Amino acid sequence: MTVQTAALPATEAVRAINEAAHQADPISLAELNERSSLLTRFDRSYLVPAPTFLRVVGRLTDGRHPGGAFRALAIDGRRSFRYHSVYYDTPGLRSFHDHRQGRRLRFKIRERIYEDSGERQFEIKLKGARGDTVKHRCPLTGTDTPLDTTQRAFLADTLRHAYAIDAPSALGPSLSTDYLRTTFVADGQRITCDAGLVCVDLRLKHRVRANNGLVLVETKSAEHLTEADRLLHAHRVRPAVFTKYCGAFAVLRPTLPANRWRRAARQAFGPQPH
Repeated sequence: MTVQTAALPATEAVRAINEAAHQADPISLAELNERSSLLTRFDRSYLVPAPTFLRVVGRLTDGRHPGGAFRALAIDGRRSFRYHSVYYDTPGLRSFHDHRQGRRLRFKIRERIYEDSGERQFEIKLKGARGDTVKHRCPLTGTDTPLDTTQRAFLADTLRHAYAIDAPSALGPSLSTDYLRTTFVADGQRITCDAGLVCVDLRLKHRVRANNGLVLVETKSAEHLTEADRLLHAHRVRPAVFTKYCGAFAVLRPTLPANRWRRAARQAFGPQPH
């Protein structure tokens, strides 16, 4: 399910991630995958005011940084990239509620589209035994339809082997997300920085847009805490209980039991009229 999106407005957060990426040394996608593919990793989310974000990333990307500076992903001269994702869930939002209840065998299903290249991936995100995130991916071609026979078989095999459970049969598009992303990389560490986030409830057709001055930062590594985490903590930025999928539903559907995400969602999206 592909949706065409217009260029993102030049908000404070969009300007900040572009500025930070262009001040850093570049790294190619091939080298990123070699040094920091991290399909199995620990993820931590932060909602960072744009000025603080620039200070933190400026420290991490400084060429004098001990142990080597973080570098910015660059592809064909670009350092920021448009992402469009469509999440799939049951009519009763099983995936959402499994995450809300902290179930050990929980998963998210989505199609991710890299809009600048046209690449598409069908992805299943699982929670590992140590609380880490394990991502399984299946490339999509231009003729593939998400949740066709091939993707359903991939989903069934993944859940059977990982969790010994059956895949839900009733799945449909539940939420879409659009945003601009820059990525910074060091050995075994990755920082993704998103701005201009827009989320759409694909069933109720409601839309929510993130705070223009906040950058959604996610640190990803094989370890629990990274240098980026410690530097953010030193700037009095604490991890947020927030994911795009669950945080968006916390504001898009205020009657859902979503207390664990409500505070961070209000910070990310602001008060919403209903």
